[in-house]
Amino acid sequence: MFSRRTFLAGTLAGTLAWQRDARAFLTGDRPQLQEARHYRKLDDGTGTVQCALCPRRCTLSPGNSGFCRARRNEAGTLYTLGYSLPCSIHVDPVEKKPFYQFHPKSTSFSLACAGCNLRCKFCQNWEISQRAPTETRNTFLPPAQVPPLAAMKGSRSVAFTYTEATTFFEYMLDTARANRKAGILSVCHSNGYINAEPHNELIPLLDAANIDLKGFSERFYAEVCEATLEPVLASLKRLRAGGVWVEITNLVIPGYNDSPEMLGSLARWVADNLGADTPVHFSRFFPLYKMTAVPPTPVETLERARALALKAGLRYVYVGNVPGHPANNTWCPRCGQQVISRAGFSVLARNLKGSACAACGYKIAGIGLAPA
Repeated sequence: MFSRRTFLAGTLAGTLAWQRDARAFLTGDRPQLQEARHYRKLDDGTGTVQCALCPRRCTLSPGNSGFCRARRNEAGTLYTLGYSLPCSIHVDPVEKKPFYQFHPKSTSFSLACAGCNLRCKFCQNWEISQRAPTETRNTFLPPAQVPPLAAMKGSRSVAFTYTEATTFFEYMLDTARANRKAGILSVCHSNGYINAEPHNELIPLLDAANIDLKGFSERFYAEVCEATLEPVLASLKRLRAGGVWVEITNLVIPGYNDSPEMLGSLARWVADNLGADTPVHFSRFFPLYKMTAVPPTPVETLERARALALKAGLRYVYVGNVPGHPANNTWCPRCGQQVISRAGFSVLARNLKGSACAACGYKIAGIGLAPA
């Protein structure tokens, strides 16, 4: 678990390093405001617009920004403020996203632009997610320049992560297109709070998505995240129907979303609607942001969540943020042998023949499981 100070120091150091690397690829262009793709102009003579990107559908008069802080109405036109201006750039293990059954042991060239369309009281990256792109230190990195940088760093994929990728939708979309042409995979870690039309535009360009299913009640979403649950569930169904590899993260917060009833309902919904092979990560909460008075999640609670998920029929259930826990590894659902061994975000060994368990031949769900 990284401290806030460690995260900020790493972000700044990483940004400065990537500024140096990026200069070799830049063509002399300068960032320009990019018009948003999904909005409508209201015919009321005031220049007011309505954003159609996420379920909030913010109505904005000229000069005002949306709830996400990343979109602004300028003279009757809605612009995205973070286009080509990531505030954080790093190379991470894909396991950190977390993806445990998608090209394990590969690295992901990871980008974030400031902003978020939720207000989670437990946000670990609030220093950049709860700010506007105009308030962060950014690197100018156009979409076409991302794939060669990723390739130079040996990354198999580009990840849109750290903040909320939905809020820099246009940048993500254009970068994913450039990735596809260059043979680089595109993945995202998202809250899933996006409308169907833009989501359906993006899905054909995504290879994998890890969605934060933050709780399993409308009350939890309203009180802790200032959002609603149903659009997230709809997004998960669209991703699965679109052939995107999906993994789910549930941060288990003591006293908020940790009841056996809520955890069991979440697991049953995933099994019934996304399939038993969908990996679910139950992650340990640590006090942060506006929830510093809440204690860390007991490991026993995470183990109970995992047991409930296995009982619901899910085959791949992980315990996250607990270094050294056996449930950080991947186990064969048939014979119980360990097929992928991990220490933190590092893959230590794979007991696989192709994508099958080497002990019993059971096919393990996932993409790119075998060593390259």
